[in-house]
Amino acid sequence: MSVSERYRQAWESYWQNTSDAPGEAIWDADPSLSAIPHLALLAPHADATLPIADLGCGNGTQTRYLATRFPRAIGVDLSSAAIEHARRADTEKVAEFEQLSLTDTARVRELHERLGDANVYMRAVIHQSDPPDRLPVAEAVATLLGRRGRAFVAELTEESKTVLREAAQDPGGPPPKLRRVFDHDLRPADARTAEVPELLREAGLTVLAHGPTTLPQTEYRADGTRIDLPAQWFVVAPEGAGRDRAQGR
Repeated sequence: MSVSERYRQAWESYWQNTSDAPGEAIWDADPSLSAIPHLALLAPHADATLPIADLGCGNGTQTRYLATRFPRAIGVDLSSAAIEHARRADTEKVAEFEQLSLTDTARVRELHERLGDANVYMRAVIHQSDPPDRLPVAEAVATLLGRRGRAFVAELTEESKTVLREAAQDPGGPPPKLRRVFDHDLRPADARTAEVPELLREAGLTVLAHGPTTLPQTEYRADGTRIDLPAQWFVVAPEGAGRDRAQGR
């Protein structure tokens, strides 16, 4: 299975037209607002001696932080232009980056063979994937975990659409970074809230912990308030490796 050409080109075009400036992408939040609090949720469940894969890494901001916490960090993204951004930004060469479609089952398996069982960090990938690609994305997480890995998955909820719609109706229209998302035909918060845990379980993953959160963006509304998008987070393990339990935050 492969992603649609429309989807691939939308992301390639977006990253080709994005500068290297930190925060230029609307979701390129500082790790203090993303990977750092997220790892605090993952850490009680994960073996920190395993490598970690950052799926949908974009320009690699979070990957570079993950490389300070794990012995090996690799960021993968569908867009080759995004990977070029990530490699340029990684001036100290602390992480690895490669272009990869998570729907390419053979290449995902090959990555697992190279890494061995790994932890996974995935922020906001399922919700904007085309519907036929969502289960393969969840299955890619399961493949990379093997038996010993654990994953942190954060996805926008349907309430995010309301936040984005209100921001788009600000005086003067959508803020510039949000306008670029729309101009490139990207589709945030396109998945149903209930769909994400269903996909994770269908992929053979056990939910160890979950709760509500927000994903801070790098864009602000006309009144100066930051756009924070409602989301949900999950810590997951291979089926049978843990017991379902809810944990709010």
